[in-house]
Amino acid sequence: MPETAPVAVYLAEFVGTYLLVLTVGFNVLTGSPVWGVTSIACVLMVSIYAMGGVSGANFNPAVSLALGLSGKLAWKEVGIYSGVQILAGVAAGLTYVATLNDAFNLAPAQGFGWWEAALAEILYTCMLCFVVLNCAASKKNGCDSMNGDQQFYGLAIGFVIVAGGYGAGHISGGAFNPAVALGIDLSSAFLGVFWGPVYVVYEVLGACLAAGLFRVVRPDDFPETQLGPFAAEGESYTLATKCVSEFIGTFYLVLTVGLNVLGKSAAPAFSIAAALMCMIYALGNCSGAHFNPAVTLAILLSGREQISPKEAAAYMGAQVAGGVTAAFTYALMEHGRSFPLGPGEGYNWVAVSVAEIVYTFVLCFVVLNVATLTKSPVLSQYFGLAIGSCVTVGGYAIGGVSGGSLNPAVSIGISSSMILNGGFFFKCLIYTALEMVGGALAAGCFMAVRPSEYVKGSTQAIQKATV
Repeated sequence: MPETAPVAVYLAEFVGTYLLVLTVGFNVLTGSPVWGVTSIACVLMVSIYAMGGVSGANFNPAVSLALGLSGKLAWKEVGIYSGVQILAGVAAGLTYVATLNDAFNLAPAQGFGWWEAALAEILYTCMLCFVVLNCAASKKNGCDSMNGDQQFYGLAIGFVIVAGGYGAGHISGGAFNPAVALGIDLSSAFLGVFWGPVYVVYEVLGACLAAGLFRVVRPDDFPETQLGPFAAEGESYTLATKCVSEFIGTFYLVLTVGLNVLGKSAAPAFSIAAALMCMIYALGNCSGAHFNPAVTLAILLSGREQISPKEAAAYMGAQVAGGVTAAFTYALMEHGRSFPLGPGEGYNWVAVSVAEIVYTFVLCFVVLNVATLTKSPVLSQYFGLAIGSCVTVGGYAIGGVSGGSLNPAVSIGISSSMILNGGFFFKCLIYTALEMVGGALAAGCFMAVRPSEYVKGSTQAIQKATV
């Protein structure tokens, strides 16, 4: 906790939460259906950067709870923070109602019930709290608070809203925050009060899940459960811990893919890219944050002892398992609906082949150059943005041609869930082969453009990078 007067700390939490809920209300009632979610994400991001050094910039009782459960925030502060945040949310709700003379209720969207909304709120509140814990509280990221040396925390946390808002907003409304839920519900009490408190329960469950996952992937933050003899000499984390990291990151990536496609999101590629970016920032220095068998293959083929064949195989297994689990999860949330892989309307498999190979190459080549260098400095702040943006590039460039999978875990997950609706599984095998070719080509090109990486005995060697 920063050494700041309590009044200033609590005022910072009030201001940040007030601005967040006010921006939610204005966007829902008057904002752009395309850019509204981005607006909300950005107000969270800028407020975190503005006030992180004062209060830690929680702005969310679920975040405060997750920090308390992880031993990062005293329980007394958790209670005070939560009270201040809820008060700010209600004040903001009353402000936009009075300003616009209009209000809205928080509730599951038409066609969805309590359990679909529960999954949406639990999973993406968990993602939000998990990213906060890893980017703004983990010891390995150099920050028991938001005063660490790394500066990507605000970008990573804020853009979880881009991932979840565009992905799951069409199911639950995308609150992911008890202060938002209660602010909306209580300010529209004349329309009825019910779902706000229910959403709070969902979001509390999400925070608890995030705290549990954080203990699994960051055992070094909990001395009583450190890896001890199970960790290989010189390694920070066991292979099991790294595989859990790969599973979690791939799960959220594929879940966001599916929900955006099935929900006909206004910004699908942007949302999916945000999910990848956020999880890379959260887990980069845990497992390397590959979340993609083609990326793992590219890193393996690039040599330099970045990953062993055994570890690469384990990673790929965890990634595919995460993708398949996510695919069945989004199908469950969408009443069994799924979607197929294959050429877009008017295109053939030749076009698909070129598209998937080229843009998987882009993704893998960028990963190799910004996150695995051993003889030159790697990006310390922008690696997640660079890698995630490859999905924005490929998603919009070739989404209409091939769907823009660029990832065997995504392809296999999509085809697996499509079996529920009579689809063909074999198409994902074609996509996987194409994407692996893209990864292999990226490794070959990397060797050609980075010959210094293969010069032995260089005095410029920098410690082995993680994404």
